[in-house]
Amino acid sequence: MVTFVDRVTLHLRAGKGGNGCVSVRREKFKPLAGPDGGNGGHGGDVVLVADPQVTTLLSYHHAPHRSGGNGGFGMGDHRSGAAGESLELPVPVGTVVKDTSGETLVDMIEPGMRFVVAPGGLGGLGNAALANPKRKAPGFALLGTPGWEGDVQLELKTVADVALVGFPSAGKSSLIAAVSAARPKIADYPFTTLHPNLGVVQAGDVRFTVADVPGLIEGASEGKGLGLEFLRHVERCTALVHVLDCATLDPGRDPLSDLDVILAELGAYPVPEGQTPLLERPQLVALNKVDVPEAKDLADLVRPELEARGFRVFDISTVSHAGLRQLTFALGEIVAAHRVEQAKTPAPERIVIRPKGSAKEFWIRVEGGTYGNIYRILGEKPVRWVQQTDFQNEEAVGYLADRLEKLGVEDELFRAGATPGATVVIGEGDGIVFDWEPSLKSVAELATAPRGTDPRLVQSSRRTTAERRERYHDMMDAKAEARAELEAERRAAKDWSAEGDE
Repeated sequence: MVTFVDRVTLHLRAGKGGNGCVSVRREKFKPLAGPDGGNGGHGGDVVLVADPQVTTLLSYHHAPHRSGGNGGFGMGDHRSGAAGESLELPVPVGTVVKDTSGETLVDMIEPGMRFVVAPGGLGGLGNAALANPKRKAPGFALLGTPGWEGDVQLELKTVADVALVGFPSAGKSSLIAAVSAARPKIADYPFTTLHPNLGVVQAGDVRFTVADVPGLIEGASEGKGLGLEFLRHVERCTALVHVLDCATLDPGRDPLSDLDVILAELGAYPVPEGQTPLLERPQLVALNKVDVPEAKDLADLVRPELEARGFRVFDISTVSHAGLRQLTFALGEIVAAHRVEQAKTPAPERIVIRPKGSAKEFWIRVEGGTYGNIYRILGEKPVRWVQQTDFQNEEAVGYLADRLEKLGVEDELFRAGATPGATVVIGEGDGIVFDWEPSLKSVAELATAPRGTDPRLVQSSRRTTAERRERYHDMMDAKAEARAELEAERRAAKDWSAEGDE
């Protein structure tokens, strides 16, 4: 059964915004007292919260689909819809949030840190909020926009002061169990530890955390064994302790060769930009299992060479607890010195950027099509406005035309080479497709039209001047032909009468 998960993909859907309301207030002696439709409520966000009480991503491994609450619809009498309930997801401190392309969105390194990973949709405005001196009683309201929907990746990197690294069965789990209250699984076969274990160690006045990183083997930085999966848990540690097995029975292995392999893997592992490389951090060597006579002799043999390399060496035994006090106090000194240095360094100021608006709110991309060019309008505002438009309501469509015209979309279409009747698409994919008619100008002041209609969308039956002139000429020609026929009949009758008199 899985008990520890440090990488998971979340499928998130934020709440949808509620639709605005179309309503007109009616009172006695005032059948049309003005619009009073309320706004829709905003959709609920999905928020990640760094919680020190959470140590694994196991709950999201079993239930990766999460969603926020939808906003309520607006109502009459200026009643706004309820906001959707936001969903808070607690994650362990040290969780890195990435998008599907692998780009880091945020690093949750501080307890209580919050990050809105999926913002909810906006609630639509009611017709009361859309009223103005030129459009006093709108017969439409804006729809709510959908919330953000997509996938994010959560990757846990253990936050600990000290990391225990070494070959499988070197005694790392036994060491963390001996110096702390942690009780990891301990057995005499390789790769017993399948996930990092954390323990809290008290050394005098210093308290620090120790992480037991699962065993590394040669090639771990290239994906062999379990090392690549858990090397990232070493990134945030202040000091490293190389736990070397002096009582190994494997042929071709000894403490010095084990150390060389581990150092090579740590050096090959790339750390994020701005962090100290692993091999440049304080490192101690713990020669383990010295309670075995042969192991004690081997420790005495390799200690001079390790010290010559610049390592502080400690002979320890997790069974007899020999040397553990000296090791923990040495680690406490390193951690305390590091914390003092961190305290001297001023914390970087958190800069909050509130953009006032993009310099270019939209752009047009010309695409070749079977029946001519397609002009695709892209940008946050046009796409959001389309999502807010009820295309079953002519007045709402006219309002969208007003907004696009004021944004300068028509001018850009002219510059892009669009002609009347050209195919225009708003948004990526299928989007909203329509035939562009540049004659659609703002006529919001036409209050004579019924609510819910827009005269610009009605095909006009009024004849043009040329059509009236042509019809007038046709009528005059018809009259001339009629007079000519009557004159011919009159003359024929006169001639017949003269012949009869003779």
